Formats: sequence, structure tokens, C-alpha cells
Amino acid sequence: MTTSATGQPLIPQPPATVTALRQAVAHIAPAALPAFTRELDQAADQSRHASDLAPLQRFITQWAAYVHIHRQPQLAARFRQLEDLTEVGDASQARQAASEIGRILDEAYAAIGYFER
Repeated sequence: MTTSATGQPLIPQPPATVTALRQAVAHIAPAALPAFTRELDQAADQSRHASDLAPLQRFITQWAAYVHIHRQPQLAARFRQLEDLTEVGDASQARQAASEIGRILDEAYAAIGYFER
């Protein structure tokens, strides 16, 4: 991942569209592109089969939050540390890490306007 010398986000938060999010992921976390594409295909299939846009809306919201976190190198690094702690830490460390992950996710969803709906 490219880093920002000033501690600022690497890129501005993109609009919540598939195209803009794909471009953002390609820039800040290119290794995540296969997951992005796979999950987009799954959401599109689910939306088609159910004649419902909810799966695509969930996909866009989830990836907008992902971009919000990963465009900030220090926050992304902390998020990865916490994910690791949930797997290798003791029960207390795992609970604390899960709690902080939840807080980071809540802040990301709030920042992209998800909780305003």
C-alpha cells in the first residue's frame, strides 16, 4: 500500500458507485481486487435472482467502508493488527480487539453516511 507522508488519507473518499470504488481499491489495495470482483458478481447474481437491489446496496456499502478504512494507512494497519489479535490473542485480547474493530467499522459506516439512512 502506498503511504502518505503527512498522515492524510491517500485518496479522497470516492462516491459510492461500483466504478469509483473499484478504482479506489485498485489504487489503495490492489490485492483486494479479486475479492471485490468476486463479491460484486455474487451481489449482482443475488440481486438478479431476487429482483431486489439490496444485495448490491450491501456490497457498495461494505466496500465504501473498506475504502474509508484502507485509504488511511495507519488506520488500515491498526485494523489488520486487531484482526490478527482476534485469531492469535487470548480470549481477553480477542474480545478487546473485536470491540475496537466494531468501533472502527461503526466510524467508517457513519463517515460514509450509512447510519443516516
